[in-house]
Parts: sequence; structure tokens; C-alpha cells
Amino acid sequence: MHDYTRKTLFIDGRWVTPSAGDVIDVVDPATEKVIGCVPNGTVADVDAAVDAARRAFDPLITRAERRDRLARVIAAMEKRLPDIAETISREMGAPLRIAQGVQTKVPLAVARGFADVLESFEFEERVGNSLVLREPYGVVGAITPWNYPLYQVVAKVLPAIAAGCTVVLKPSNEAPLSVFEFIEAVEEAGLPDGVVNLVSGRGSVVGERIASHPDVDVVSFTGSTAVGRRVAELAAGSVKKVALELGGKSANVILDGGDLTTAVKVGVGNAFLNGGQTCMAWTRMLVPRSRYDEALELIDAAAAKYTVGEPSDPGTRIGPLASAAQFESVRGFIDRARRDGARLLTGGSEPVRDSGYYVAPTVFADVDPDSELGQEEVFGPVLAVIPFQDADDALRIANGTPYGLSGAVWGPDLDTAIAFARRVQTGQLDVNGGMYNPVAPFGGYKKSGVGRELGRAGFEEFLQTKSLQLPS
Repeated sequence: MHDYTRKTLFIDGRWVTPSAGDVIDVVDPATEKVIGCVPNGTVADVDAAVDAARRAFDPLITRAERRDRLARVIAAMEKRLPDIAETISREMGAPLRIAQGVQTKVPLAVARGFADVLESFEFEERVGNSLVLREPYGVVGAITPWNYPLYQVVAKVLPAIAAGCTVVLKPSNEAPLSVFEFIEAVEEAGLPDGVVNLVSGRGSVVGERIASHPDVDVVSFTGSTAVGRRVAELAAGSVKKVALELGGKSANVILDGGDLTTAVKVGVGNAFLNGGQTCMAWTRMLVPRSRYDEALELIDAAAAKYTVGEPSDPGTRIGPLASAAQFESVRGFIDRARRDGARLLTGGSEPVRDSGYYVAPTVFADVDPDSELGQEEVFGPVLAVIPFQDADDALRIANGTPYGLSGAVWGPDLDTAIAFARRVQTGQLDVNGGMYNPVAPFGGYKKSGVGRELGRAGFEEFLQTKSLQLPS
């Protein structure tokens, strides 16, 4: 059995003993047993990591050196992906086939996308009599969540390296073990000391110190809207740049004449992917009232195919939720939705197994768009089905939450679907089955955040602009 005991932090190019000796246990959500631990870092550990990152920062770093650093990290990471996939499956409950696919192959595609951006990016341009320069921001504080632990790290650390920045990284407490394995790849890549540093620990200590530290130039955070607001408040004290990727309540809108069968199949799969623990999940399915009964039959049949089971079982499509806290939170949402009058189509809050944080894939029909289930992010395998009268009604419902992160539109033809998509207040939409693009900008409107990740847009988050006014 793999030893997941971690007692050191990665600071200034080496594994060091933290300033305090206590640890944070990591629990396997399928068994509810402790499988490892990571150091519970302190303010002193963050300060040491930031100092190392500041010393390692070279504002005049060349494109060739950035390219070399990025290539070495990607190559070292790729070799470790099978082990990282197994670790992700154990620490946060993702079915192994999801861990070996979405959880690791997508981050690799994202990383290669940043390498392509770096190759073609113009760091200097003439604008009239000015020479406009794009320079690395400096020290980046990256705070990542537990639901896609490798992806979230890659989406922050890799563009920061490509931009020429240095990094202090804080992983989640629920799924930090795979991040430690990623840092082992960074160590193998042989980057200069201090370019990437890792400090695990409580958000109230490590996260808050990173956000408020005066020598951190950028904070990139992914997580809940409530915590994102706190990060922004702390960062404001030193007027540092903040990039926030926060919650979502995305709508899958099936317009009249759209391909209902495909839209339901894809929509149910999107809502239940990773046990519904996906910020961009399409958790509201909006269906024409004229086809509502037909849609509910299709949804019920599609949901029945999502088997709950052990993450290691090849047939499992939904594993346990990532933690006891998430398990109780999702069950609470389900119970309150029933009390609010939503009609339970399938699933429910009853435990699926004697042990483990398992919740059955759950679908509610007749959901009031203004109810808690119609407004708030559940972050579990729970789908809300909402009927609408016409396209204007669908648009009102789609735009009627505080969030705007992702979503989908299915129309009778591409022009109709695009015309509707232009009016939806969200950062990303799949149109008539359009596929995920690892280099397209990703980020939110409204309370879903500020800034963008992935591709050129994600790369530019870590660059400053300087204008040199030259003689005519």
C-alpha cells in the first residue's frame, strides 16, 4: 500500500521541516479511513516560501528560459500521471476511470496549451510612439481546491511559470496528496530554487497569509464564492491583483426544436461528472414545457445509468463525495428541496452504503427557479429540472441567479443557438454540443469570479503591461 505520510514542505528548492509539528489527516471518502497526512503549515512557513519566491524572481527572464522550465515540468509531470490518478481516486473519491481521464489527461492538455501560447506570444509591440512591454507580475500565491486537484494546480502554476513568475502554492486539505506528487515532478524538473514552493495547511492560516502577504503580487484562488470574497478583502490591504474562479449554477438550456435526446444525455452526464463536484456543472436543465414530460422520461432513463460504487470498480460512474462535510451538505440540500416542494424524480438523501460518503444521483422536477435548489450551488450529484414557456422565459431563468460560470444551449439550428447564447450572462457556453476547449478562456460573470484561466487569457493574468514612450 502506498505511503501517503507527508511531513515536509517544499520551500526554496528543498523539502524542509515545517515550523510546527502538527499535521492534517487525509481521509479516503470511500472507506472513511485515514490514508495519510500533510503538514499543517504556519505563517512562518508562508513567509519563508514567499521570501524564497521573491529571491528567485527574475523580471528579465528570457523566453528561452521560460520555455525550458515549462517543458521540463510538463515532461516530469506526464511520467507521474498514472500514480497521480490513483492518488486522486483515493483522496477525493473520483472513479479511477475519471481520475485516469478527466482528472489527469485534461491537465496535460491544458499544460501543453500554455506551452503553445508561450511559443507565439508577443511580449513587445509598437503602439504609435510607444513600446509596450508585457512583463512577469512577480510572486504568485496560488490557492487551489479539492475537486480537480491536479487540474487546478496546472491551470495556475504552469501559466505563472510560462509568464516568468514564481509561485507559493497552497493545496486543499481534503485532496493535497496528488499536489505533493506534482511538486515531486517540479523537483525532478530541476527548476531554480524558489521558483515553485508548496505550503499545505489551514485556509484560515496559510491561505489568509498568502492573500495578505505584502510581497505576494498576485493571488489566484479557486473555491467557494464566500471564501473568494474573503481572499479579495485580504488582498485589498496591499492592493494586489486577484483572480477568482468561484461558484456556479449553470443552466443547460434546451430550446424548442433542439435535439432533446442528445441534450438530455449530455446534460445529465455533465451534471453528474465527478459526482457533481464540478464548478462548471450544468446543474439546472431548462426544458420547454411543451416537451416536459418527454424530457423527464429521458432524464430518468439517463440518470439510471449512473451507477454508484467503489472508485476502483471499472463500472462505477459516481464515487463517494470528497468529504464528510460535503456529504452532509449535499444531503441537506436534497432534504430542503423536498420540503420546498420540488418533486423527487430519482435518488434522494438516504445513504447508499453502510460506509463511505455516497449519495445517489438525484433529479428533482418542478423546481422553482427562485428556490434554494434553483439558486444555490449544491456541489453534488443533484440535477434541477425547470420548465419554461418560451425563449424569453428561458433566458430570464438562465440569467436569474447570482452566478455566471458555464452552461449550454441547444437550438434547432446553430444561428438560433448562438443568438440565444449571446444573451446569457455566463463566461462559457457549449453550443449545440460544442466540445470542451482547453485553451479557450474560462471564468465567470457576476459572483462566479473575476479574471480568466486557460490558454492565452489565463497566461496574460500573470503579466503586467509597461509602456515606454519613445521620441518621435
